[in-house]
Amino acid sequence: MTFSFSFFTITTLLSLFSLILLHANAFPVPIHRHPRFATHNYRDALTKSILFFEGQRSGKLPPNQRMSWRRDSGLSDGSAMHVDLVGGYYDAGDNVKFGFPMAFTITMLSWSVIEFGGLMKGELQNAREAIRWGTDYLLKATAHPNTIYVQVGDAKKDHACWERPEDMDTLRSAFKIDANTPGSEVAAETAAALAAASLVFRRSDPTYSKVLVRRAIRVFQFADKYRGSYSNALKPYVCPFYCSYSGYQDELLWGAAWLHKATRNPMYLNYIKVNGQILGAAEFDNTFGWDNKHAGARILLSKEFLVQRVQSLHDYKGHADNFVCSLIPGTSFSSTQYTPGGLLFKMSDSNMQYVTSTSFLLLTYAKYLTQSHMLVNCGGITVTPRRLRTIAKKQVDYLLGDNPLKMSYMVGYGPRYPRRIHHRGSSLPSIAVHPGKIQCSAGFSVMNSQSPNPNILVGAIVGGPDEHDRFPDQRSDYEQSEPATYINSPLVGALAYLAHSFGQL
Repeated sequence: MTFSFSFFTITTLLSLFSLILLHANAFPVPIHRHPRFATHNYRDALTKSILFFEGQRSGKLPPNQRMSWRRDSGLSDGSAMHVDLVGGYYDAGDNVKFGFPMAFTITMLSWSVIEFGGLMKGELQNAREAIRWGTDYLLKATAHPNTIYVQVGDAKKDHACWERPEDMDTLRSAFKIDANTPGSEVAAETAAALAAASLVFRRSDPTYSKVLVRRAIRVFQFADKYRGSYSNALKPYVCPFYCSYSGYQDELLWGAAWLHKATRNPMYLNYIKVNGQILGAAEFDNTFGWDNKHAGARILLSKEFLVQRVQSLHDYKGHADNFVCSLIPGTSFSSTQYTPGGLLFKMSDSNMQYVTSTSFLLLTYAKYLTQSHMLVNCGGITVTPRRLRTIAKKQVDYLLGDNPLKMSYMVGYGPRYPRRIHHRGSSLPSIAVHPGKIQCSAGFSVMNSQSPNPNILVGAIVGGPDEHDRFPDQRSDYEQSEPATYINSPLVGALAYLAHSFGQL
């Protein structure tokens, strides 16, 4: 059988083929669940959110330090107590090393990598280095059994000076908890940080991972055996800065959850089953940050039921749902305030920490729900994982500039960002520019000035706007203008997810 094609037939077929191609390009198959067009460069924000931690480093800086205006500092930390406490992070805009928020920072950086590290590409190694800078210090702080050094520097004396960390001459007192002066919340949070980080390094550095998990086991044992609040034992030094207002029960549950995840030892699951209710598992509390871990523990433990099918933890799905429902406007469970511009608003002091931590929990819970083909029921209203992702994205987008002021609250990201952040090292001339010492009180003339900070603390996220979306950009306004490590750490995971979902990674 033979076929003969006329010129007319061939041209008609070619025209039809062109039409098919044209329509195929007009209606491309969507690749991502979110709209294909991203208003933000989440990859750039991710890079910067991790780079920020280099600006907070204490100790001897490594040769690959990228935040080059910083220099070595705190090189004799711990020497007064004949221990090595060099390293770690300054928590915010001062020069004190507070162990409680530092440990939480490391737990959340680790959780970010555990959930979303596989999407981070080249930033994964930088995230690991940021974690290791913290865990190396926590290993030093927990080197002696039943003892944890929980603070270096006297905050009241430190705050009486406005000086660069490199010039520090205030007393570097070291404060510890032990069997006689217990501090279960900071001890259990330190155990959580070490356990979570052990999972981060399990494949890339198994030897280091084992060191971390062994120490986590010992530290949690200490936290549980010698119960008490460090806010009582060390009140003059840790309060009002990082007083524990929520008690230590939430940290014991949180710490046990991380030890269970890191060791798979049945004793921790049993501990959670026996003690969960006593430790406040069912308390209706929807604030998650350096002090209160209940919401985080619920989301973390919900995975055991949703994904690992541990039936005894069934209740944590309900507890996690309650947290989510409290965030959904229009439901009978809704209890969350939002600004007119749409920002989640918990409190005037450093509100952005709750924005970043909540966004991370929503994205993480959405991941667990998707893996288990489950939904959230808020009093008859069905909430999908996609809805949770949309809420989280809206919060992150507000932070990055989609707000009434068109202001990015991440330093160095976007065309408009805070220029006068409450941060000693950023606000004073660098060592390279001004090698001579700047005395304790000499820096206050800069602190009180309107001049922009000379050193850009790239990636720093400040406390953020007030409940009316206003932001004065005043250096003296520590509630709104001060960055902190625990604001950034949960955002690292959220940005990795968003960058990946928009094809930027």
